[in-house]
Amino acid sequence: METLVQNHKVYFERSGEGPPALFMHGVPDTADIWQDVIAGVRDRYTCYAPDFMGIHRSAENPAFDYSFDGYADWIEALVQALGIDQPVTLVVHDWGLMGLAWACKYPQRIARIVITNTVFTHLYKWHFWARVWRTPLLGELAMLSMNRYIFRYEMRRGSRKLTRQQIDHAYSGAFARLSSRFVVLRMYRSADPAKLIGWETRFETLAQRVPVKVLWGEHDPYLPRWVSTCFYTQDVELIPGIGHWVPTEAPARVIAAL
Repeated sequence: METLVQNHKVYFERSGEGPPALFMHGVPDTADIWQDVIAGVRDRYTCYAPDFMGIHRSAENPAFDYSFDGYADWIEALVQALGIDQPVTLVVHDWGLMGLAWACKYPQRIARIVITNTVFTHLYKWHFWARVWRTPLLGELAMLSMNRYIFRYEMRRGSRKLTRQQIDHAYSGAFARLSSRFVVLRMYRSADPAKLIGWETRFETLAQRVPVKVLWGEHDPYLPRWVSTCFYTQDVELIPGIGHWVPTEAPARVIAAL
């Protein structure tokens, strides 16, 4: 399905019945990463899963504000376009951290938050590929040279249990289009962890008001385990044998949490 957000086309998937749940994907992923999870909860929630602006089936906005405020306002515009008028269960993974910025800026929208392997602390230092992508020229060269085989290696390093079919599906969606790769560069270059100072305090205030659940694949090579303790909740569940892509590797655990 499609809707207009800030005058640009956004693709989203909608299914199920019940109170709303919004699923925000990461990099290099699309709304499709949530398919197995949504299949297990659509009898309890009306599920919405968009492609981020400029990724896969969603159009790029050349004037987009790549900042925490900009993403928060984009998600708010999306929620309004979808006609969601009840507090939502927000489920985020990886770059879905921008959903946490939205939750901080529009706290009245939030009923509950489920977090899988993402970051929302200024103490975090970017992983290798993020540092490459954030570097002018080097990031462009890395994106131009990215091919299916390099992509498979890196995804398998991040999550050992991903199948080749799952990895190739992610590549075809998020990285096969060159324009999407350069959107990813702009994403990473805008999001210096130091800019989270201040946002963390707002999230701490929100976490005192709404339930926050953290599900953490313990074999994540990009995000060290200590990051899982930075979401102002005691409800942190480590998942042994699982890597970065929890929604794909362990959908049953996300379903159970919801």
